[in-house]
Amino acid sequence: MATELQNLVFVWTSVVAALVYCRHVAKLVAAGPRRLLLFLPVILLFLLLPLRLTTISLGGLTAFFVAWLSNFKLLLLACGKGPLAPPLSLPLFVAVASLPIKIGPSTGSAGGKNGGGDGLKSPANYVTKCLFVAVLFPLYQRSDYVHEKVMMMAYSIHMYIGLEVALAAVGAAAGRLIGAAVEPQFDEPYLSTSLQDFWGRRWNLMVTSILRPSVYDPVRSASGRLVGRRWAPLPAMLATFAVSALMHELIFYYIGRKEPAWVVTWFFLLHGVAVAAEVAAKKVLRGTRWQLPAEASRLLTVGFVVVTGFWLFLPPLLRCDAVAKARREIIAVIEFGKGLWSILRFISFEVVSGP
Repeated sequence: MATELQNLVFVWTSVVAALVYCRHVAKLVAAGPRRLLLFLPVILLFLLLPLRLTTISLGGLTAFFVAWLSNFKLLLLACGKGPLAPPLSLPLFVAVASLPIKIGPSTGSAGGKNGGGDGLKSPANYVTKCLFVAVLFPLYQRSDYVHEKVMMMAYSIHMYIGLEVALAAVGAAAGRLIGAAVEPQFDEPYLSTSLQDFWGRRWNLMVTSILRPSVYDPVRSASGRLVGRRWAPLPAMLATFAVSALMHELIFYYIGRKEPAWVVTWFFLLHGVAVAAEVAAKKVLRGTRWQLPAEASRLLTVGFVVVTGFWLFLPPLLRCDAVAKARREIIAVIEFGKGLWSILRFISFEVVSGP
């Protein structure tokens, strides 16, 4: 654990230094191929840095923030677009480039929607979800006696809640330090009434906000000249899901350090085709009375995500030994907390007793 923390400090020190360089380049070099060429060493560095970390909690999140989000934000900045394009102070630039936060008045609406002025949901929402995860721990201890599908459902719930709470905590802490608004992460995805609703408006919204300007919009613009504006979103959706698939394969590699089996890619390609088919059906049926009730749509949507997730998404994650790693990390954190508490008690005792 101590070595992992030392590596974490090295990684994030390198990230901050590299982003300071990128901001300097962006101020001196106009958007275009030359700026992109000067960014390429940093993009490569950001792909290599997560390899120094081996834990899911620290390494997985760092890989997501740096290798995926930061690199895509830098690619957008190379073109003069994205959240880093407006003039930002150095602390804001580094924070926005490396963490799941955004600034500006646009976050106010998200905060109002989620029940808080800072973009987060109420504390009770997160506490309730964490307690729900805690209820699952006895199930893990008896996993040998529990049906495989029940365990996979428990892992899915744990993954969703853990990711939402972790991203919200990181974003909220960073937002408080620099006075930036928090970018919304999730919007109760189990309430989705369509796959388009699930992926576009409820699940990991920060990825959506990065993939839209970096992949979806350019492909849609190019496709419009080939298939027309009405059908241009379909190839754009397929391209977006394909890029997301490749980035998930990369994140899974950082977690497990195992050669990709490309099963996760098939999961996202399947969902890309399904979303495109759903959008096409809506265009054809628009203006007709044929529409499923919201409850039925919600059941079909969540059911499709769960079934395909059990089939194509969870097995590669379990192949990375994610469950065992997560258990070891939780135990390590608990032991670290116990040790820290013992030290603090000893120090307080010495202070009270005096010489």
